[in-house]
Amino acid sequence: MCPDTGLARLSYGQARVLLYEHTAVRGRRTGWDLHEYRHATLTHLGDQGASLLMLMARSRHKKPEYVRRCFKPSPE
Repeated sequence: MCPDTGLARLSYGQARVLLYEHTAVRGRRTGWDLHEYRHATLTHLGDQGASLLMLMARSRHKKPEYVRRCFKPSPE
């Protein structure tokens, strides 16, 4: 249960299905999966100047090298 709203939280499977359905553009096999979404979130935070510690906290990785693998900075 969400402490703020009192609503039940989504299971991993429910979140996966909803994300995939709402990001599919051209039919089957075009939506994002949760792993891609996680990497995109870390990349956007990193591009905005978030520290390595913040990225580690957000991704719940315990080792910096794991976060560095997920973080793909933009060419700019």
